[in-house]
Amino acid sequence: MRFIDTHIHIDGEEFDSDRQLVVDRARQAGCTHMFVPAIDMPSVGRILNVCADFPGFAYPMIGLHPEEVNDGFHHVLDEMEAMLPGNFIAIGEVGLDFYWSREFEKQQLEAFEIQVQWACRTGLPLAIHSRKAQNELVAILKRYRNELPGGVFHCFTGNVQEAKQLLEFDGFYLGIGGVLTFKKSHLPEVLPFVPIDRVVVETDAPYMAPVPKRGVRNESAFITYVISKMAECYGIDAEEVAELTSQNALRLFRLQ
Repeated sequence: MRFIDTHIHIDGEEFDSDRQLVVDRARQAGCTHMFVPAIDMPSVGRILNVCADFPGFAYPMIGLHPEEVNDGFHHVLDEMEAMLPGNFIAIGEVGLDFYWSREFEKQQLEAFEIQVQWACRTGLPLAIHSRKAQNELVAILKRYRNELPGGVFHCFTGNVQEAKQLLEFDGFYLGIGGVLTFKKSHLPEVLPFVPIDRVVVETDAPYMAPVPKRGVRNESAFITYVISKMAECYGIDAEEVAELTSQNALRLFRLQ
């Protein structure tokens, strides 16, 4: 089985003590690529260093995570924009998150729209984080519908209607991770309504470890559990799921 982890925070301090071992286990499990999103300016430097350590395997993204947006976001975006396009394969992790608070709602909306504009200008796909914000997110994306270069709706956990609404945007995929394996997840009922040529797999490691690894630090090697569950949902072989989702990822991130 060969697969691609389209979203892993391998630069995080959670991996500082054994990053090489995590990468080794990923490769042994069949992982061929890791795509690494930024969350803020300090993370960009870490990501570039990590990706330089694993050339041809780890690939960097650049973006300001919605939970990191505050009154000073313009300065951060100016610094990031000056680095584009660089060696980045995507604009991410960007988006909207109103789960905990709407204190910086206005700033989040503006920051997200600016980064969508970057994607349209550079042709780099988007890695989008959305929590309790789908209506606002869709409203912004609709303004750029004819210019969008595609992207991933990372960590999708919505219903069939929400999936269909997001997939109305051409060139976008749903990122499916450990939540698919959770006991109370409704994703197993949703996925059969989503064409398999519109999904990619991801970990969001170190977060969201799948069953039977819940409660421990997530890592790319665990994607095999997600792929197995996805194979159940689609009624096809796990090898086929791994191959098709890998093709989707390579196509989206222009690595073919």
